[in-house]
Amino acid sequence: MAHLQGDLAKVLIEREIKPSYHRIRIYRYLVENRTHPTVEQIYSDLQKELPTLSKATIYNTLKLFSDKGIAKTMTIEEKEARYDIVEENHGHFKCKECGDIYDFKIDIDDLGTGDLNGFKIDQKDVYFKGICRGCQ
Repeated sequence: MAHLQGDLAKVLIEREIKPSYHRIRIYRYLVENRTHPTVEQIYSDLQKELPTLSKATIYNTLKLFSDKGIAKTMTIEEKEARYDIVEENHGHFKCKECGDIYDFKIDIDDLGTGDLNGFKIDQKDVYFKGICRGCQ
């Protein structure tokens, strides 16, 4: 576990993020829980282990991670922000029955943007909604 903690701290330092214990623990949570958690889920799961952790700390940490390009805020549904580790480009599928979000491979850079010629694109997201295999 200490080795993983050190590796995660190294990633944060490389992104010019001071690796406080709470930041490392939140980053580890995102790495270990590829479920696109909400702040509520992160808080609920970590507050037992980190009683001094506040939702404000989680929000601020996730914003910092987003600003530094290691996490991404996803808003698939209005009023529901979820968080994802930034690795390779991928799309997201949200099941309307169980609410789970699944990653799927897609070459986002190959998506046509011909009508946006001359525009500066900062972010590309692909979201699908439907019913997952398990709920059908």
